[in-house]
Amino acid sequence: MSIRSRIHAVLHERKMLTAFQPICELSSGGVVGAQALTRFLGDTDEEPADWFAGAGDERLGSDLEFAALESAIAAAMFLPAHMYVGLKLSPATCLDPLLPGFLEDADLAPGRMVLELTEAMTREEPATLAAALAPLRRNGVRLAIDHAGSYFNSVRHIRQLRPDFIKLNLAAGIETDPIRSSLGDAMVGFARHIGALVTAQGIETPAELAAVTGLGVKAGQGYLLGAPTTHPEDWNGWAPATQETRSLTSPDGTLRS
Repeated sequence: MSIRSRIHAVLHERKMLTAFQPICELSSGGVVGAQALTRFLGDTDEEPADWFAGAGDERLGSDLEFAALESAIAAAMFLPAHMYVGLKLSPATCLDPLLPGFLEDADLAPGRMVLELTEAMTREEPATLAAALAPLRRNGVRLAIDHAGSYFNSVRHIRQLRPDFIKLNLAAGIETDPIRSSLGDAMVGFARHIGALVTAQGIETPAELAAVTGLGVKAGQGYLLGAPTTHPEDWNGWAPATQETRSLTSPDGTLRS
């Protein structure tokens, strides 16, 4: 079966579900939010990223992203109410004129939605995205830049978009890599300057956790802190964070660095 046929089957039969990975306060391990991750059902060896890449090649990228978004928002209704929800979207889907109406009709409160931009952007896209997302952000929806630091223009794009969260993908080996550590330190300072909160991704060892915490990073995710899971009983077992960190990431849209 061709990739196009398989994507159509996923779309028509909704052969997907949502896993959530906890986003934690690093000082206590308490959970402040959850990142939605799509899982495809059936006999397949492809990673989720392969499905989305294949859908993009077939000009079905937005269709698949909207289906994943619908699944994530439905599943998020079973998360504890204090948690925000990270929703991964490409810049193209963020610019889709259907997105504002879709989110406005969703049962999930705008203040709990964090749109995570997942791809490198062209030179023109940040200004266009800032304008397109401004009404949603005024309504309480927040913005994250995912994998910050992993492409050359990310700092310039962050400065233009002024996200609420910067997701830093530098944890692997950071305790022994002075370049990663220096970049993380610089990004924490930059985030503080623009009023954003840094979230470290991919924390897998106690040494990595200690290193990113030492840089002043307050929130993070990774297998050391909690693996993705599709089970609501797991989500409801996540311990809440302290009031201090919950105020940093609160659904009312306020942020204090």
